Amino acid sequence: MIYGEESVNKFIFDVDGTLTPSRSKIDESFATFFFDFCAINKVYLVTGSDRSKTVEQIGNVLYGMADCVYNCSGSEVYKGNRLIRSSNWVMPKNQLNWLDDKLEESTFVLRTGKHIEARSGMVNFSIVGRNATLKERALYIEYDEQINERQTIAMLFENRFPNMQATVGGETGIDIAPKGADKSQILKEFDEEDNLHFFGDAIFPGGNDWSIANAIVDQNRGTFYKVTDWKETWEILNENFVDRT
Repeated sequence: MIYGEESVNKFIFDVDGTLTPSRSKIDESFATFFFDFCAINKVYLVTGSDRSKTVEQIGNVLYGMADCVYNCSGSEVYKGNRLIRSSNWVMPKNQLNWLDDKLEESTFVLRTGKHIEARSGMVNFSIVGRNATLKERALYIEYDEQINERQTIAMLFENRFPNMQATVGGETGIDIAPKGADKSQILKEFDEEDNLHFFGDAIFPGGNDWSIANAIVDQNRGTFYKVTDWKETWEILNENFVDRT
């Protein structure tokens, strides 16, 4: 696609690991920069987390600055504090039982609770549990890097339930949803002439940013930026999208 005078640059950001450190609050200096960026650009957020966790990380002000926020990978949509829509999908019992079995089978012995978290249109599954402290999360991250447990569980889940999709999300979890209910589902809400710029840290096969990044390129609707952390996001924005005239 050739973008003419009518094309509009629109910026879509993952949150956890892209705008903030994983499961932590946004850096204050970057928050100031991002506030100014949102004030003069079309900005959208898409994250596997729910609204409360997103607000916890970036604050109410930045949350409200976004033109639209797609929580739960786009299955729950907010404009400011107003809920536009949400999915009423509920994971079937046989799938929940399968996840419980995998929790029992894991050789990672630490359990902190809240291992299966139902969200709008999806479920987040975590062996260590979402109650884990940063130190406890670090232990699981090291373990997972060694044996690739999350990718294995995600692959096995999809093989067992072919109408579902499971993707690695954040540093300790797996996002699970019906096929098609991933981050790429939000693209139908953007105009064909929009020039989309997507930023995400999990742009790899099995990552929860992979589907939207590839869909943008496959549909010739813009580009994506695979970042390692919020600092790289800031660097790319500052170098390429800040008018210094």
